[in-house]
Amino acid sequence: MKRIYFIFLFLFFAVYAFAQENDSIIVIQSPAGRLSGLIDIQDLVNEGYNSWENEFKGHWAGLEFGINGFARPDYSMYEPKDNDFMANDLLRSNVLKLNIVQYSKGLQSSRNTIGLVTGLGLSLQSYRLGNNTSIKLDEYGKVQPIPLYFDSNQKSKLSIVYVEVPLIAEFQVPVRNIENRLYFSAGISVARKLASHTKVKYRSDDKKQKLKTPGDFALREYKFAVTARAGYRWVNLFASYDLTPMFDDRRGPKLHPFSAGLRLISF
Repeated sequence: MKRIYFIFLFLFFAVYAFAQENDSIIVIQSPAGRLSGLIDIQDLVNEGYNSWENEFKGHWAGLEFGINGFARPDYSMYEPKDNDFMANDLLRSNVLKLNIVQYSKGLQSSRNTIGLVTGLGLSLQSYRLGNNTSIKLDEYGKVQPIPLYFDSNQKSKLSIVYVEVPLIAEFQVPVRNIENRLYFSAGISVARKLASHTKVKYRSDDKKQKLKTPGDFALREYKFAVTARAGYRWVNLFASYDLTPMFDDRRGPKLHPFSAGLRLISF
């Protein structure tokens, strides 16, 4: 009888101890987005384990070089003999852009392939005119051509310096890996004229000479343009078209400048 009693007590305490041990185990349900109830996938992404970069980075800053031209010329306010006096040599009319400040803002919460880009840059535009032609303002403030003859090899151009601020929407497509991206962007830019001058280079007595004439030449103080960009790795192209004519209304021919070129160095 005593043996049965001790066996009963032993079984009771064994069952009690086992029950207490089971009570100390906490069963964790695995909610959506977690692995085994222990690892939160979202936490890993936020802590930088995602292969996507944390911030969107646009393509604006850099050194760019291209050509300048004029679209939709209108000389209706001039005599026929003065038509096309602003006609330029396209391949020798250049633009140099130094885009020194860039700010990028991503528009996605979990990716970094779409965003807005703005910044600040300098645009140095040069238009190669006819060798024997320059421009001036007459007594009414109207742009007029000037015939100049120094030698048979002289060169004439109009140069303008602008400070430029863009607002661009950019779309990026990863190619093969996250770092290599094909991108397309389009937007608008506003620019303010800082300085302008004409220059004629020639030779006199076998010495190089130049006639430089600063002035505003009735050029617009501000201009607005549409711009588009595309690129992949080392190939980066840009193009722009001015929505506003080059000269003030009724003070010069109606010309809409355009530019196109490529980025030489990215910042």
